[in-house]
Amino acid sequence: MSRMSRKLRKWASETLELPQDILFDLPRLTLIGSRQLYVENHRGVVDFTPDQLVLALAQGRLRVSGHDLIITSILPDQVSVEGHITDIQMEGTEEGS
Repeated sequence: MSRMSRKLRKWASETLELPQDILFDLPRLTLIGSRQLYVENHRGVVDFTPDQLVLALAQGRLRVSGHDLIITSILPDQVSVEGHITDIQMEGTEEGS
C-alpha cells in the first residue's frame, strides 16, 4: 500500500469516523477470557487442529494456539473458536501506517 494511500485512508477514518479495520482491511478480534475468540474479516481457514487454527488475512496470517480448540461457527468473513486459547500471533503483516 502506498504512503499516499495510507494517509488518505487514515484521514478518511478520522474525518468520517469510520473504523480503521474496515478501511485498512484488518481483522477484528474479540477474545473472551482465554476460552472464546471471534475473528472477523478473515480470508479463510488455512489449517486447523485441536491445538492450532491458522486463518488467512488480507495481509498475512493469524495463528491461534491452544488446547481442545473447536470451531463453533464459520461464516465467509467470521470464525468463532472455543477451547483453551494460549497464544495469538499475526504473521506477515505490515507494521506502521
